[in-house]
Amino acid sequence: MSLRLPRTRPRSLAGQLFAMQVVLVAAVVAGCAFFAYVSGSSQAKETATRQVRTAALAIAGSPSVREAIRTPDPSAVLQPYAEQVRKDTGIAFVTIMDPHRVRWTHPNAERIGEVFLGHTARALRGETFSETYTGTLGPSIRVVTPVRDGGRIVGLVSAGITVERVSSQVRAQLGALGLAAGAALALGGLGTYVINARLRRHTHGMNAAELSRLHDYHEATLHAVREGLLMLDGQRRIALINDAGRELLGLAPGTVGRRVAELDLPAPLTGALLASEERVDEVHLTADRVIVVNTRPVVGGERRGTVITLRDHTELQALSGELDSERGFTQALRSQAHEAANRLHTVVSLIELGREQEAVGFATAELELAQTLTDRVVGAVAEPVLAALLLGKAAQANERGVELVLADDSLIDDGALPATLPHRDLVTILGNLIDNAVDAASEAVAPGAAGGVPVQRTGPHPARARVTVTALAGEGELLLRVADNGAGVGPADAAEVFRSGWSTHGAGRGLGLALVRQAAHRNGGAVVLEQGPDGGAEFTVRLPLPRDSGARKETTL
Repeated sequence: MSLRLPRTRPRSLAGQLFAMQVVLVAAVVAGCAFFAYVSGSSQAKETATRQVRTAALAIAGSPSVREAIRTPDPSAVLQPYAEQVRKDTGIAFVTIMDPHRVRWTHPNAERIGEVFLGHTARALRGETFSETYTGTLGPSIRVVTPVRDGGRIVGLVSAGITVERVSSQVRAQLGALGLAAGAALALGGLGTYVINARLRRHTHGMNAAELSRLHDYHEATLHAVREGLLMLDGQRRIALINDAGRELLGLAPGTVGRRVAELDLPAPLTGALLASEERVDEVHLTADRVIVVNTRPVVGGERRGTVITLRDHTELQALSGELDSERGFTQALRSQAHEAANRLHTVVSLIELGREQEAVGFATAELELAQTLTDRVVGAVAEPVLAALLLGKAAQANERGVELVLADDSLIDDGALPATLPHRDLVTILGNLIDNAVDAASEAVAPGAAGGVPVQRTGPHPARARVTVTALAGEGELLLRVADNGAGVGPADAAEVFRSGWSTHGAGRGLGLALVRQAAHRNGGAVVLEQGPDGGAEFTVRLPLPRDSGARKETTL
């Protein structure tokens, strides 16, 4: 049975840095202390050498020394003089000797008359030199210089200081140096501990490998998440944004560090990103997309920034529009089925009453009307998606008492629309424009009939609500124009109708025209609002197409 030891967790990054910094500070302090010791020792030796050299030269140049050397007993005069100089200068010894190295003076009077221990050859040649030599007082730093009387060398002077005394001076300095080094090490260690304690809090006790792995996961997550992620700092600057966020907002790669207010974003979206309060599932439009914005402030004692998530709802909104159209188609078909049942009952009743010819005529007229409706649309618009949309919208409009008319110059040949032009965008553009026009026309004839807000209109109401649709592909563009004979749009509202949320039908509406402009912009086109020929609103959308013009055909619906 093997004993399995518990696996120890690696030291945290702060702990590793603390250990390295302590070692570094200790090494720096030790290096500085060693340098100071070496420098201090060298300086102490140089100082001692200068001191004994000065003393030796002063003694050798003294006239009283030369006079004493001429006497029969030089020691009687020179010994007291040398001892006085030694005591005054604080050096270890002053030895005056004859050219044959016989001492006249010595700190120990018993040594007088003995031979000087040391080198004198260079001094006898007239030089002044220094050396470290072991004499009767032990190792010493000494200077030897000649005593001249006229042109002759009549004696030698050696002044010195023991190495022990120099070392004691260095040791005294070293003690002070050690205290300074210890204080520096303690302060350095304390500062390092404080810094690393703060670092430990910010890194949550993780080690370098964990931080590196966390960074790798962080980068991989940012690139993998399909939702947009945007982080703002306390100055409302972009601190972080992932690829999806840049794509949804249409931003260039180098946007980190820029203020949100400096970005070319729609004003409502900019306001939502800069909001100090939390925003939940707000729908905003950019030039090309419908995005849902969620924001949450990051607060920790003070405002630190904002975390923002962005979700792309462009396709979802388009699918929602298509679903609304399908629901409208279903309702129209249900109504038509009910109407067809009433007409069938009428035919049956006419037959039961013996009026077969009238029954045949009634049924034939209804079939011709339905077939004519289909033939007119299919003959003018060969694009099946648009044809189906127009037929469905015609049925819806008819149920609301609105006449949907296809302009005489409408023509879209088969293959005139390129594959790069999404059918979904065509449905978004034409479907929303027709829906708005039908609402406006129906309210003009019977205000408030559609459940909306009654529209104030000057002059009499039109006798029949009408919506005119023009669909023309040619001369390098696709033209989609929808005009109604409703109340129109006032000049004050002309600039606001394409803004998300603008509506005369209350809250929860007002996205359709904004989606129309967005789809047109996404395909390189534009939408224009003007007054229609019948006094209502006329919306014109122009989308660029490959150069290919077709013949015109007059068709009415």
